[in-house]
Amino acid sequence: MKSETSTPTGEFTLRLSSTRRGARLARLLAVQQLHDWGVTGSPAEAAELVVAELAANAVRHGRVPGRDFEVRMERGEEHVRIELSDARGERRPAPVGRPDEGGYGLLLVAALATAWGVKGRCVGKTVWATVPLTPR
Repeated sequence: MKSETSTPTGEFTLRLSSTRRGARLARLLAVQQLHDWGVTGSPAEAAELVVAELAANAVRHGRVPGRDFEVRMERGEEHVRIELSDARGERRPAPVGRPDEGGYGLLLVAALATAWGVKGRCVGKTVWATVPLTPR
């Protein structure tokens, strides 16, 4: 009899305060969720770095006093999709290769993800990235 292993899939969503502590918690809780999904090694490290960068950007550039930011991860069979939403839709990330305010974090996101982008929301924006589960 052939045994089949299933890949754990699912969604993870949380809202955190737009503070440095909130960004740190986003990274730590995302790492725990990745572990719970069985994502380890370099794919987990890549996803952790992407969450950390996008959360830091949400806090630094997307903060609106009194508004939280949201972290959403979706685990598929071949990738993890990471989304960070904040309340400042008018502040879009600079194109990769032209970092604003001296940061190179989105270059890191672009290097680790197979794709990334920005989409609008009713209030604010969502920056997303797709991280592969097999090392590139």
